[in-house]
Amino acid sequence: MTSGSTRLAVVLAMAMFVLVVDTSLMNVSISAVVHDLHTTVSGVQSAIALEALVSAAFILISSKIGDLIGRKRAFVIGLIGYAIGALAMTLAKSLSTIIVFWAIVGGLGASLLLPAMQSLIHGNFEGAAQKRAYALVGASAAIAAAVGPLLGGFVTTYLSWRVGFMLELVVIAIVLTQLGLIRDVLYTGPRKLDPVGALLSVFGMGGVVLGILVWQEGGEYVGLIIGTGALGLYALARWLVRRHREGKVTVLDPDLFRLPHFRIGITQQTLQQVTLGGAMITLPIFLQIRLEYSAMQAGLSLAPLSLTMFAFAMLAGRRAGDRRPASIVRVGFALSAAGMLLLIPIVPRADSGWYLLVPLMVAGAGLGLLVSQLNDYTLAPIEEERVSEAAGVNSAGGSFGLSFGLAVAASFWRRSRLRSRTRPNRAR
Repeated sequence: MTSGSTRLAVVLAMAMFVLVVDTSLMNVSISAVVHDLHTTVSGVQSAIALEALVSAAFILISSKIGDLIGRKRAFVIGLIGYAIGALAMTLAKSLSTIIVFWAIVGGLGASLLLPAMQSLIHGNFEGAAQKRAYALVGASAAIAAAVGPLLGGFVTTYLSWRVGFMLELVVIAIVLTQLGLIRDVLYTGPRKLDPVGALLSVFGMGGVVLGILVWQEGGEYVGLIIGTGALGLYALARWLVRRHREGKVTVLDPDLFRLPHFRIGITQQTLQQVTLGGAMITLPIFLQIRLEYSAMQAGLSLAPLSLTMFAFAMLAGRRAGDRRPASIVRVGFALSAAGMLLLIPIVPRADSGWYLLVPLMVAGAGLGLLVSQLNDYTLAPIEEERVSEAAGVNSAGGSFGLSFGLAVAASFWRRSRLRSRTRPNRAR
């Protein structure tokens, strides 16, 4: 990379870091927010769920909007939406402020920011430089997911939960000052909307993610909600195919799914996020409840996972050379699976976070290889005209996988807690 392209990659990685770390800060700040704003835990959790729902529901239509208004402009608007959410958290005096500005405005900002960022990497880098840029941004997301609880625990314990969101504002301001590095790539396709497709995408994605969020919280009618969302996605698929055959504008080109690399890449992206999401809820719960660690101690215990992820993502981005991304991805999945399997017999017997060191490093190495390659593997073969739509699907797959991993892990944890509570009663 040249010095200019390296700076641009770092700027985009900073934007991704803020995007991912924001929710982690909110999760670890729940009790402090409840205390300071005189609200309820369920109210704050509802705001967190709403933000995830809004960003996932609108991500497909937002990728198309990015084409129509310009990918750079969509990136800027998304950042400003996130800045508004962070500012609202810094100054909030009530839960309604968080719901309107952090959950809704910030969620809409995220839906614009994610696909625009991936499209801009595709349009501003080529060849090996593009691989390294995707690797750096992927590594930034990975380390933000792992370091977020540690950072949130530190600022909440020793400063104030508002400080974390104030730091987000500082990072966003730095990114906005570097916009001159970004070259916008003009969209040359049809400049029309598909309102029906847009509504079906919001209904389908929103329904599926809402069902997963309800499942994660142990709610009812999960199957009905997810089934309704799946029905919406099925209707969207039928609508897209019919409109495409008629030669009309669609919110998403269905021919993308004819590309083997794209189909496989989306599936792998989803599976990788399922793994990461499950680990990011299961391990902190184990450390804080079973071992009675503080948020800081839990974050430090998970540091081997995040640091190894970052190191291997950067190493793969720089040293991949002519190696096929598919082979690196296979090694990544093998190491991730090996690390998670090693944890299974260790966790029930562990009385210290040190026992997790080796499995976390193995899993972190695998996840680092995955985040360094998957976006490039999925999006690099896509022509410029369709890359925003492809990035939207790629982002949606990642959001779905992360939510699903969190929900599955939370469900198993609730069941294990329930079994542990009922065992003494049975013994009596």
